[in-house]
Amino acid sequence: MSLTAGDVKKIAHLARLNLVESDVTLYTEQLSTILNFVEHMNQEDTENIEPFFNPLDLGARLRPDMVTEHDQRAAFQAIAPQVEAGLYLVPQVIEGEE
Repeated sequence: MSLTAGDVKKIAHLARLNLVESDVTLYTEQLSTILNFVEHMNQEDTENIEPFFNPLDLGARLRPDMVTEHDQRAAFQAIAPQVEAGLYLVPQVIEGEE
């Protein structure tokens, strides 16, 4: 799969990257190479290959499920600048699109 310069510009826009025109050509070639490699890997037959999870064949060590701290919600909400219905109120930081 080969990308065009337009594809790279669209990807950069979606990722909120500011690319200079000289980088578009470089990234077009590099991303196309990566996608071609992934496509090549997808064509390989993996039907009889068993998944490889852990080279040591060990299970995950789990800690005991015990309460280690007491509930401090009321104390924290008492010192919060704004609380409503048990929720912390914070200033809006993301503007909605209109």
